[in-house]
Amino acid sequence: MILHIDGEINKYYVQTLFMVFFPGSTFGENEELREGVPEAWVSVYPDRDGAYTSYVRIRLNDKSCEATETVSGKEDITISTHASLAVGRAIFAAGKEMLGHIPPWGILTGIRPAKMAGALLADGKGIIRSKRILRDEYFLAPQKAALAVSVAATENKILKKIPKNGCSVYISIPFCPSRCSYCSFVSYTNAKLLSLIDDYLQAICEDIDQTFSVIKELGMQVLTVYIGGGTPTILSPDQLRILFKRIRKNIDTNTLMEFTLEAGRPDTITSEKLAIAKRYGVTRISVNPQTLNDDILKEIGRRHTVEDFYRAFELAKKSGIRDINVDLIAGLPGDDFKNFSETMDKIIDLAPTNITVHTFCVKKAADVLKKNADVYSLTGGDASKSVFYSQLKAKFSGYKPYYMYRQKNTVGNLENVGFSFEGHEGLYNIFMMEETQPIFAIGAGAVTKLVRQGDADKGGYRIERIFRPKYPYEFLRDAEKKRNGDEESAVKSYRCRILEFYR
Repeated sequence: MILHIDGEINKYYVQTLFMVFFPGSTFGENEELREGVPEAWVSVYPDRDGAYTSYVRIRLNDKSCEATETVSGKEDITISTHASLAVGRAIFAAGKEMLGHIPPWGILTGIRPAKMAGALLADGKGIIRSKRILRDEYFLAPQKAALAVSVAATENKILKKIPKNGCSVYISIPFCPSRCSYCSFVSYTNAKLLSLIDDYLQAICEDIDQTFSVIKELGMQVLTVYIGGGTPTILSPDQLRILFKRIRKNIDTNTLMEFTLEAGRPDTITSEKLAIAKRYGVTRISVNPQTLNDDILKEIGRRHTVEDFYRAFELAKKSGIRDINVDLIAGLPGDDFKNFSETMDKIIDLAPTNITVHTFCVKKAADVLKKNADVYSLTGGDASKSVFYSQLKAKFSGYKPYYMYRQKNTVGNLENVGFSFEGHEGLYNIFMMEETQPIFAIGAGAVTKLVRQGDADKGGYRIERIFRPKYPYEFLRDAEKKRNGDEESAVKSYRCRILEFYR
């Protein structure tokens, strides 16, 4: 897409809004005008009395649409600015006229819509008024406004009970038995890279010692530990035991509010691994089929069958681990509403304490794009019906939505929602979305998120992200530097950056 922007407005924000109407668009500096490539002009400027006016024009092939929107300086705005609201409304109006499509999330951008709803609740707007603001001023569909406010209310209720000095720890195991066609995570599946696991395990054990040492130095309380991936249960029983022993060396896992092992792939789950996890205090695991259709599983590169999932889920139930999460994906290539609804019904019958329904998201690095570049969808097709059905089915089966996030290039601009039975919410997920406490990340491809409470007039808190080395061999290289006493190593500077942030 070719963009022309005039005025003080965040370019990324404008791009995100246009991607709602033109999913899969790129915004390269050398983008050329050709058939099927949209071009847009966006301007925004201040008016009298603090008002902002935005003019937007979109041209696609021989069709052109335009819109002008003004936001009064007297308008009460909680979750945006007058300029961005004016731009959003103008793009929405022009895009709607151009394509005849009304985005379900209106002009609400960003990955955390519940956080936006939470801001309205915190500002004293109340549940009913907050829904109305999201519908009338930000153009959310009524169902999405209700969902956002419901999730925000649940999160706020939980966060009120959380210690102020709390933090969480994420441990990355970026290896998988095979690569899913939709995946863009840093995960490794070939024999050469899988051979790094023993050395990688040693390195993250050393990093666990360092990270917990810094946490203790800062006087923080670890509330949750999350072992994610990749597929952590690709580790052998002995390797899992080594990992758990090192965690327990640093903290009594019985004091944690939640300890998650993202088992994920059913073909890596055994009763022995689950018994070890239970013995070392794991309270929550994921067993993820994505779909209960063998043909689709094969198409997306999963090397397990539906039967494998049922076997793994039964083992998980027998393990005695308190909470089991099941992940599903709506809108997978080759899937339809009939298959998804049947999958959802069968999962509900199993009554896991947590169900997370993702919407298929097209990542630029995913293999699926190499096979089929035409996977983007504006309206979502069956995915929209599937997501709507999942939320109704979950509600009438006793589940409540407790966390939610959105991604770019999601089919139909839809959302990912976590459901749980009352009292079984995944706390780490809430902490990640609400950004109310630091998340200390260990391992390749992981991101530490430092959070510090600040002055109210400066936004209330500061956030800084520290990106750990992206690839396992880079992580191993830095670990070796640390062992050799290299004072300038990335591992050393990582610790210093954390201490400097909280100084």
